[in-house]
Amino acid sequence: MQFSLWLALVGAGTLISFTPGAGAISTMSNSLNSGFRRSIWGILGQQLALVIHIVIVALGVGVLVSSSPVIFNVIRYAGAAYLVYLGIRQFMHKPDLDKEKVESRRNEPALSMFQRGVWVNLLNPKAIVFFLAFMPQFIRPDQPLLQQYLVLAVTVVVIDILVMWFFFALAARSFQRFTHNEHGQKILNRSFGCLFVLVGILLAVIH
Repeated sequence: MQFSLWLALVGAGTLISFTPGAGAISTMSNSLNSGFRRSIWGILGQQLALVIHIVIVALGVGVLVSSSPVIFNVIRYAGAAYLVYLGIRQFMHKPDLDKEKVESRRNEPALSMFQRGVWVNLLNPKAIVFFLAFMPQFIRPDQPLLQQYLVLAVTVVVIDILVMWFFFALAARSFQRFTHNEHGQKILNRSFGCLFVLVGILLAVIH
C-alpha cells in the first residue's frame, strides 16, 4: 500500500473509531465496572469482530449480506435485541456498595468481557456494509491483495484499540466518583442502560 494511501486510511480509520457507538459505550461500561486496565479484554473482543467483518467482506460474503434483505434483517434485529438486553440489564442493576460484590464485579473473567466485546461488534451487519463501501477505497486490484488486506486490518485494529482504550476507557474514569454512593451508581447504571437501548433501537430502525 502506498504511503499516501496508508495515511488516508489512518485518517479515515481514526475518524471512524472516534464515532460513538455500541463499542464505545461497552468500553466505557467495562472501564467503570472492571477498571481501565481490564477493559482491554472487551476491546480485544471487539477487534476480533472487526477482523471477522473484514474477512467476510474480503471473501465477498459481504455482498450477499448487503444484497439479501432477509439475511441482513435477521442479523440486524439480533444485534439490536442483544444491545437492548444489555441495556435493560444495566438499567435494572441495583446499586451495590458491598465491597465483596464490587470486587467480584471488578474481577469479571477476562473471557466473559472478551466474548461480550465480540458479540457487540459482530452482531452489527451495518459494519459489514460499511466495510464493503470503505475497504475498496484503499485496495488496489492490480497489487497483491493479501498484503493489502493485512495492512488494512492491522491499521484499523491498532487505531481502534488506541482510541477505545486511551480515549473512551480513560474518559470513563472521570465518572468514577459516581460509583462511591448509591445515587451515583443508579445514575450511571440508568445512563449506560439507556445508551445501550438507544443504540439498539437505532440499529433496528435506521436503514
